[in-house]
Amino acid sequence: MEMFLTILLMSVVSLALCVAAFGLATANARREEEAQQEARPAVAPPRFFAHAPVPPAVAARVPIEVLLSDIERHIRLEQAAAEAFLEVPTRDALHSRTGSPLLN
Repeated sequence: MEMFLTILLMSVVSLALCVAAFGLATANARREEEAQQEARPAVAPPRFFAHAPVPPAVAARVPIEVLLSDIERHIRLEQAAAEAFLEVPTRDALHSRTGSPLLN
């Protein structure tokens, strides 16, 4: 039992020393990364094929009821298109657009 406790104690001590050594070794790397991040200039992300986004405060506010009614109308139109396709399954019916202004 004494041998087991001695080995356990030595293992815990060696683990603590390894953790302390690892912390000291990575502390300099963390400081260097922080210094590099502070030195980098802030660059706006590239926007390929896109216009500048409108800030949320400036964008027109649409009432939630209007959005919900648009979504419900879109769902009804999509269901009608699906039922029409199931009645007469043709290639043209499958690839035809619905009257919904929302994109699929």
